[in-house]
Amino acid sequence: MFTLKAIIQFISVNRWLLCQGTFALYMVILSVMDMRWKRLHFVFLLSGGVFALAGHFCGRTEPWILLAAGGAVGIIFLIVSRMSGESLGYGDSILILILGAFIGFWNLMYLLLTAFSAAAVFSIIMMIRNRFHRKSAFPFVPFLTAAYIGGMIFAGY
Repeated sequence: MFTLKAIIQFISVNRWLLCQGTFALYMVILSVMDMRWKRLHFVFLLSGGVFALAGHFCGRTEPWILLAAGGAVGIIFLIVSRMSGESLGYGDSILILILGAFIGFWNLMYLLLTAFSAAAVFSIIMMIRNRFHRKSAFPFVPFLTAAYIGGMIFAGY
């Protein structure tokens, strides 16, 4: 039988893993929204900032400067979204900002490399199958989600 003390100790020891799992669930919900409606609900999207702010209480060990640099990458993506006429959507860029502030600069770089590579492979396959053409658009959040969950499992963000 689980006692309250054992549950509190389990949560205390595994709080970063629990925060990561909760954040992964948040990203899965965003992925479904992006695939179904091609839009992200702005308030729900911004609620992910709570994870970035509360990461310290979750037992995150990443230095603050790397977390700030990760957030700065998201700001750069927001500028790219503006300059490209939203070829990469604002929702994607805001999510990258939140991810960067949550997992830090270097982990974000690995995540983005994985997500963009997977999206490129997906695009090539869809073009070969004549389902896409050069100007086709597709949701990007599922690739960010897959890269985050893969990194969480294999790289230990």
